[in-house]
Amino acid sequence: MDNFKYLTIVEWAKKYIETEGLKPNDRFLTEKELCAIHGVSRQTVRQAMMRLESENVICRVRGSGTFVSGRTAAPAAAPVKKTVGVISTYFSDYIFPHIVTGIESVLGEAGYQMQLSITHNQVLEETQALESMISSGVCGLIVEPSKSALPNPNMPLYRELRENGVPLVFFNAKYPWADFPCVAMDDEAAGKTVTDHLFDNGHRSIAGIFALDDIQGHKRYSGFMRSCLEHNVKGFEQNVFWYSTADRNEIFRYARDKLVDLFSETTAAVCYNDKMAVGLLQFCRENGISVPDDLSVVGIDDSRYAAICEVPLTTVRHPHSMLGSAAAEILIGMIERTRPEPSDRIFTPELIVRNSVAVLK
Repeated sequence: MDNFKYLTIVEWAKKYIETEGLKPNDRFLTEKELCAIHGVSRQTVRQAMMRLESENVICRVRGSGTFVSGRTAAPAAAPVKKTVGVISTYFSDYIFPHIVTGIESVLGEAGYQMQLSITHNQVLEETQALESMISSGVCGLIVEPSKSALPNPNMPLYRELRENGVPLVFFNAKYPWADFPCVAMDDEAAGKTVTDHLFDNGHRSIAGIFALDDIQGHKRYSGFMRSCLEHNVKGFEQNVFWYSTADRNEIFRYARDKLVDLFSETTAAVCYNDKMAVGLLQFCRENGISVPDDLSVVGIDDSRYAAICEVPLTTVRHPHSMLGSAAAEILIGMIERTRPEPSDRIFTPELIVRNSVAVLK
C-alpha cells in the first residue's frame, strides 16, 4: 500500500512532537525537511500534512510556515471524527489506489476518516464488509459493487441502508436495481472510442475480449458493438471472447487454441482493460504473433502498465483520482445535506494514442 505511506509519516510526526517536547505554536518541520527525512515525494508529505492539520496536530499559516497546533497538548479535546466506509473490489497497483487516495483526500479535508474494506470482487466478502460497517455505525458508504452484472444476495442490505437513511455512493459501476447515485467513467464511450480508433486506422475484422460478470464489461462491449454497427461490420459477435473476472489470469492458458484461431482471423483486438491487454501482449509474444504488425491491441483505463509495457498501449484514460474525489464530495453533500438529491456523475474518457495500433492500407 505505497499510496498510504503518508499514514506512517502522520504517526511519526505525532511522536516527533512528543519526544522533542514541542509546545503549541512552536515551529514544525517543513515539507522539504520531511521529504528528506522519509525519502518520499512532496505529494506524499502534503497528504500527511493535510491529515495532521485535519486532526489539529499542526496548523499551517500562509507566508509564515507550519506550527504545532494549540490543541496538541490536550488531545482529549479534539473533536470526534465521523467515519465513512469505503468498499473496493481490489486494492492492487492498478487504478484502485488512485481512486481511494482521491476519496481519502477529500474526506480528510472535510474532517472525516475512512474505513477501507476489499472484497476481491466476491459478493460474500461484500456482505461481510457491509455488515461490519453497518454495525460500526459509519455515517456513509462509498462502494464499488462486486460482480455487478450478476444477481446479488446483498439487495436486502442495500434496502436497509436506504430505509435507515444511510447515504451511499457507488463508484465505477452500480447494480441495475440500485437507486443510489454513481460516479463512473462512461464505459460505453470508452469501448466505442478505442474501437472507432481501430476502424479509423483501416481495421475491419476486430476481436473483442470482455468481462461477462461486471457491468463495465457489458457497457464496454456495447460501445464496441455500436462502433461495429456504425461501420457496417456484420458478424462481429463471432469475434467476441467473454471471460469471468475470477478466471482472468488463466484464460490465455485454458483458451489458447481458441484465441490463436480468433487472432488468425482478425487484425486487431479490443481488451476489457489494460491488464487484459498486457496479458494479451505476452500471449502474442509466446505464440509468435507480432504486435502491432500481426495484431493491433487496445486497452481501456490508461493504467501505469499502459505506458511501460513491451508495446506501449493505445487506450483511454480513466479519471481515477478525480472520480474518487467526486464520489467523496457527493457523499459529503448527502451526509451534510448541503445539496439536493444527487444524480450520477459520468466522466468522458480521453483517447491516449501510443504504439500498439498499426495503420492498414
